[in-house]
Amino acid sequence: MNALKRLFPFHGGLKTVRHKAESNQSPIQPGILPARLTVPLRQHIGAMAKPRVQPGDRVLKGQMIGQPEGYISAAIHAPTSGVVTAVESRPVPHPSGLPDLCVVIDSDGEERWMDRQPVDYRALHPSELRNVLRNAGIVGLGGAAFPSAVKLNLGGQSEWLETLILNGAECEPWITCDDRLMRERAAGIVAGLRVMAHLLEPREVLIGIEADKPEAIAAMTDACAGTGYEVRPIPTRYPSGSGKQLVKLLTGKETPVEGLPVDVGVQCFNVATAYTVHRAIDHGEPLISRVVTVTGHVRQPGNIEALLGTPFAQLVEQCGGYRDGVERLIMGGPMMGFALHSDEVPLTKAANCILAASAAELAPEQSVMPCIRCGACVEACPADLLPQQLYWHARAREFDKARDYHLFSCIECGCCSYVCPSHIPLVQYYRYAKNEIWAQEKEKEKAELARRRHQARLERLEREKQEREAKLRQKAPGKAPLTPGPSPTRGEGSPDPASSSNP
Repeated sequence: MNALKRLFPFHGGLKTVRHKAESNQSPIQPGILPARLTVPLRQHIGAMAKPRVQPGDRVLKGQMIGQPEGYISAAIHAPTSGVVTAVESRPVPHPSGLPDLCVVIDSDGEERWMDRQPVDYRALHPSELRNVLRNAGIVGLGGAAFPSAVKLNLGGQSEWLETLILNGAECEPWITCDDRLMRERAAGIVAGLRVMAHLLEPREVLIGIEADKPEAIAAMTDACAGTGYEVRPIPTRYPSGSGKQLVKLLTGKETPVEGLPVDVGVQCFNVATAYTVHRAIDHGEPLISRVVTVTGHVRQPGNIEALLGTPFAQLVEQCGGYRDGVERLIMGGPMMGFALHSDEVPLTKAANCILAASAAELAPEQSVMPCIRCGACVEACPADLLPQQLYWHARAREFDKARDYHLFSCIECGCCSYVCPSHIPLVQYYRYAKNEIWAQEKEKEKAELARRRHQARLERLEREKQEREAKLRQKAPGKAPLTPGPSPTRGEGSPDPASSSNP
């Protein structure tokens, strides 16, 4: 393909076993309505949504049940109509296995929607349009779940944006939800892309899709006819779908260390995010469902458009149930996903794949051996870092030195661990170091806050003291201020206490 000649390869990366055909051969299925939905109030990066309902409330499908709090936040909505039975901590899909605040809804089976109205986005001020998307709960569906309204606000610098990129790479093995979405709903994706382009006003719009998705490329090319948007096939190489790597592939621009693509005039969104923008603007529907791949060791792998809050167990059951030999349930792909503690956790906006992994799909457990300094990790690192040095400093708890080697530029793609002949879990060390640094920074923030509060208290006490003294002076006009002076000494007219007598 001629478009491949206009690409700028990034450093490192891997050729992986794809495992796409298992789940991308059949159309997207509608999810079965669960009897009970557990909807977490934290399904995005940023502040948790504030609950707007309480037990006993009746809700309609699409009704806001969690209000965004702060600038970086997103709304949460009822995926179906029914009765709120609890607002409490429940297990959620997270590596820690810790619970989080959720709204539990018992479905009434009627699927009664709230009032829905399409939006004429061209008639709205940009801030109003962004607020519509914020209140619709739109976040990045590629896995990051960052509130899209924030990414669509460039602070008045939209004329500076060079390139808007739509990410359809889907480079991680096993995952095919974006592939099927592009094949079946390309027109809706492009409709949402128009809204994004209206807000950002980029000079060009590029759509990156891995070359092993010919049906998706054809569908998106047809949908973009007459728009000026350009579909560019990219090499099938992991992690081509990572934001910074895709920017390099399509534009040749290097994202700054610990910076963002917007720093070089580029903004990226996932194709599924664009589709949810279309549903919010053209149909008045908030984000209450998503397409999720259910694959691996299940009897009928495929893709389901499921309501948020649906238990993972029900999604697996809809795909025929587990086959014998499942050893681990993973949310996401095998490279960047994480193991779940239970299949009773609910589907969230960030969940693009449920992988039931057998021993054959998992890397065999092998003993960790000392680093032999072979440099394979350096060659594989798509962020062009020095993984070996990061490993040594993280292991030695030399976190400042790890930062000097750009620890936070690591995208945790797992390429270094994958190629390591000593089987060192390198990414685990980097995650550990990042978490320790974040914890230390929070402690510093707490200490600084305590210091400021103490200083404010001292200033308040001093101010109150001065105010009391001022009031005393006002009550006794003409008298000298009550200021302490030197104590008189004997010999200067002061009586000797020993010689004084009672009257």
